[in-house]
Amino acid sequence: MRRITVVGAGFVGATCAQRLAESELAREVVLIDVVDGIPQGKALDQWQSGSIEGFDTRVTGSADYEAAEGSEIFIVTAGIARKPGMSRDDLLKINAGIVRSVSAEIARVAPESIIIVVSNPLDVMAYVAMKTTGFPRERVIGMAGVLDTARYRTFIAMELDVSVEDIQALVLGGHGDSMVPLVDYTTVSGIPIRQLLSEDRIDALIERTRNGGAEIVEYLKTGSAYYAPSSAAVQMAEAIAKDKRRILPCAAYLEGEYGQTGIFLGVPCKLGKGGLQEIIQVELTERERAELEKSAAAVRSSIAALG
Repeated sequence: MRRITVVGAGFVGATCAQRLAESELAREVVLIDVVDGIPQGKALDQWQSGSIEGFDTRVTGSADYEAAEGSEIFIVTAGIARKPGMSRDDLLKINAGIVRSVSAEIARVAPESIIIVVSNPLDVMAYVAMKTTGFPRERVIGMAGVLDTARYRTFIAMELDVSVEDIQALVLGGHGDSMVPLVDYTTVSGIPIRQLLSEDRIDALIERTRNGGAEIVEYLKTGSAYYAPSSAAVQMAEAIAKDKRRILPCAAYLEGEYGQTGIFLGVPCKLGKGGLQEIIQVELTERERAELEKSAAAVRSSIAALG
């Protein structure tokens, strides 16, 4: 790819830019932020690390979207961060305004681009981005399930004292307290998780996963997670840039899948050239389907709150 742009030069955005550059997914990575000087400084610092880390991707920064013209992929991280005691919905209206502005600029300078939304509340911000740009659903995808699944897999690995590489899992639904880990699809090197852990321990790990972001916020006091979110976003970008056709849990705009229409919700997605290539529908238990309905209702409520 010629150019990938990250919008927002905070912790998540800057870390995304660094990971993109080190992965050499594009010839140029552009870092955009409204605070002039911050993206330029961070980009120059990252570019200077290339001779040490061994990457040739050029990293540039700007407060002007003209620098992002023609980018194939945008990773949108812009918005205020969650503070202790603040729910994702508390961020709703402030971040919706920010994402609307960002999306309008993206549509102007790169009308054929693909957008990966990271800004919270994730599912609603992806909805705002799609409605603002007018892009088809294939080209607006939310980063939710990849991060939630990563947390779930990490906690299982810690519990069992095994390699996280051997854990396969899927977390669907909205990004937040209403996420839906699929226990029947959770295995350790092919072994069903229920053969290795009791229901009580599985439930405890699911609860920790649902509170994974809040747990980090509580520790940091004045910030939120950024290492794992940036890894998740870049994994999605890599699947698209390299046409890997990976099956990843992402927030996609549903048009009847899983009985839902008109909202973004975390579901298994095939990502490759062009963005979202297919939504994979898997069988759910009655409990999982009920939880997914509850998650969808929470997303609809947030969208309604936007007016």
